[in-house]
Amino acid sequence: MAIKSYKPYTPSRRYVTGLDSSDITAKASVPSLLKKLPVSAGRNNNGRITSRHKQGGAKRLYRIIDFKRRKFDIEGTVSAIEYDPNRNCRIALITYIDGEKQYIIQPSGLQVGDKIQASEAGLDIKPGNAMKMKNIPVGTIIHNIEMKPGHGAQMARSAGGYAQLMGKEEKYVVLRLPSGEMRQVLGECMATIGTVGCEDWANVVIGKAGRSRHRGIRPQTRGSAMNPVDHPHGGGEGKTNSGRHPVTPWGKPTKGAKTRRKKASDKLIISRRKGK
Repeated sequence: MAIKSYKPYTPSRRYVTGLDSSDITAKASVPSLLKKLPVSAGRNNNGRITSRHKQGGAKRLYRIIDFKRRKFDIEGTVSAIEYDPNRNCRIALITYIDGEKQYIIQPSGLQVGDKIQASEAGLDIKPGNAMKMKNIPVGTIIHNIEMKPGHGAQMARSAGGYAQLMGKEEKYVVLRLPSGEMRQVLGECMATIGTVGCEDWANVVIGKAGRSRHRGIRPQTRGSAMNPVDHPHGGGEGKTNSGRHPVTPWGKPTKGAKTRRKKASDKLIISRRKGK
């Protein structure tokens, strides 16, 4: 997939880039796999803003993705590669031999007409096939990884994402995640072979403020540009630094403050990302 640039008929258009859409073969055509996506724009059930810098954005329908891959030993064929406005990678429409249709995240290299399958036992190591990690050979590149059996995939789901199966220890497998973290996961968990497609997504330049607004992102004002009544960094004559460590508008430390909560699964982490 290539990066596409545009003719600069306006100043902002000069820098905008996007993904080439020649790989998309169809529009969404299965109503049962689409549903309305409620938009909160950062507001809670009382209408108060609890998450700032959000807005409605462009209207879109949610595509129901099969993250569990529990349709075992039934072969499916890739019917179409489609655009999904809710994620940064493409999705593939799978038609199974029993007539059921489901969406999955498109692995890199998966094309229309390819055959894929999910199984509790071992399968061929080719993109799109899903199986329990205890049956996947060591060294294999995988994505769409479960953290708990039957809960559906939670790791390595974004464009270009993947993890590598580094070893097996009793009922666990050892994974190297995209962040560099090494952790154990139960071998009963499902994973899909290959890398998530749209690897060039990280190289796209938004180029203008309007594209962020379409995504539901509002502008953010620097705290140092505010008055003291509005932000701890505000005030002062001319441009100044705040004279204190970076904080939120409510005085909570940010930029370096630890935000990760302790979880029972932390004991399965062998080494954290970046050697921490």
